[in-house]
Amino acid sequence: MHTDTDVETLLLGPVLPGRACGECTACCTVLTVDTPAFKKPAGTPCVNLSAGGCRIHDVRPRICRTWFCAWRRVAKMPDDARPDRSGLLVSVNFVQAPQNCFEAVSINVRALPGSEAIANGMAATVLDSLCDQLVPVWFSDGSRKMLLHPEDDVARLVLSGTAAPAHLQDEVNAWRARYAVFASGG
Repeated sequence: MHTDTDVETLLLGPVLPGRACGECTACCTVLTVDTPAFKKPAGTPCVNLSAGGCRIHDVRPRICRTWFCAWRRVAKMPDDARPDRSGLLVSVNFVQAPQNCFEAVSINVRALPGSEAIANGMAATVLDSLCDQLVPVWFSDGSRKMLLHPEDDVARLVLSGTAAPAHLQDEVNAWRARYAVFASGG
């Protein structure tokens, strides 16, 4: 039997049993939602969000029923990495008109307003749990967005098409093969 797997599940894994949103509502404020059934700008609390959580939880839009942050999917992320505890929201990001191949489909780690995640080391812990596969990882502190995986030397070689030195050749070739479909976008 064939079942279609969504991109988030392919990149991050399935939703983990035992990890629930609980009181966390970071996605209800931070993220942009732009579907035919529901729209919400980034940084704006959902109109259905109340002090007690989602007022329409039982009948919420499909996007809200099917979307899960990376903390709900990545077992290597510690329990304290839940967005409301860590100050970080991690998700898969899709860019329709990417500036380069690393922007098209990637993991985005967002520091939430007032986050202490960089100072207390949680950002490093979360990034370490994500930077071990051929998926670009970006970090945003609210003022700028930085590519953290692959490392700069590998990213430059992938983007430039320049021949890689022997010690980076396998890694550069793997990234090029994986993201060649997006190379014409940047």
